Amino acid sequence: MDLGEVIRRRRDQLGMSQAELAKLANVDARQVRRYEAGEQQPLFSVAVAIAAALRIPVADLAGMPTHRVKLSGEWWASWQTFRNGVEKVATQKVEMQQEGELVRVSTLTHGLSDEDGGYHWSGELRLWDNEILMGWYASTEGAVRDKGTMYFVLHPHGQRMSGRWVGLSNDGKIMTGWGSMAKEHDVAEEVIAQLDQEHGGVEVR
Repeated sequence: MDLGEVIRRRRDQLGMSQAELAKLANVDARQVRRYEAGEQQPLFSVAVAIAAALRIPVADLAGMPTHRVKLSGEWWASWQTFRNGVEKVATQKVEMQQEGELVRVSTLTHGLSDEDGGYHWSGELRLWDNEILMGWYASTEGAVRDKGTMYFVLHPHGQRMSGRWVGLSNDGKIMTGWGSMAKEHDVAEEVIAQLDQEHGGVEVR
């Protein structure tokens, strides 16, 4: 895609008008129209400002292929967790929204009942070299204090990832367990079972 098409598509994705983009990038709205129509190319300093306003790298704005894996969409997240010392596996539907290397994650389902420790959470992951994702999560329910960190290794085809979480939970201030995310519910749970089989269970501390 050329620069004008990239600007238009990304602006549409964000629900942003040409006037709003112009204001954020500190340019005249007529300039944005010219850029999108391909009538004019922005100076580098203006391109940087537009990329920042659209929350994408300058390379993406220029239409340069980055070969970055695409993670946006609905996934299934599966977690080895604990409630009163009893191991449980929570599997939740989550939504991923990717902006460059930043991936925002939020739950769509609980995965477990309230009595078993189910709760909604949101977080962010940073994609490194199309291979590793690292980030944080925190409960979005006021009565639940759970929060912590996530680490995942991405499968080469980008359809699943495996790793672990470390954080504060109902059972302790430093808890950990296996974690996975996949495009399919059963695959997410299979990854957890495979991690447990290959590396052994995680001890409760």
